[in-house]
Amino acid sequence: MSVKIDIPQLLATELSLKPFQIAQALELFAEGATVPFIARYRKERTGEMNETQLRELFDRHTYLTELEERKAVILKSIAEQGKLTEDLQVKISACLQKTS
Repeated sequence: MSVKIDIPQLLATELSLKPFQIAQALELFAEGATVPFIARYRKERTGEMNETQLRELFDRHTYLTELEERKAVILKSIAEQGKLTEDLQVKISACLQKTS
């Protein structure tokens, strides 16, 4: 059974931010807003996040999203070969780094 990482919750924990800050910042970013724009003109929506926090959030979010996509490809490939064990699937699903 594959377990997906709750990326927003993980980001809130790692970056010591509130879930609403993560959600609002990611929503603005998805709408095409830039880090400087959000930091200057949308502070009320992000709970006063500064440029450094926003950049770190977006970089880590991109990394984790790419990691989840890569894990899905790897799990599919191993499963197609008939070599995917439950233990291996749990270990891959729990991984938080692209290299280990």
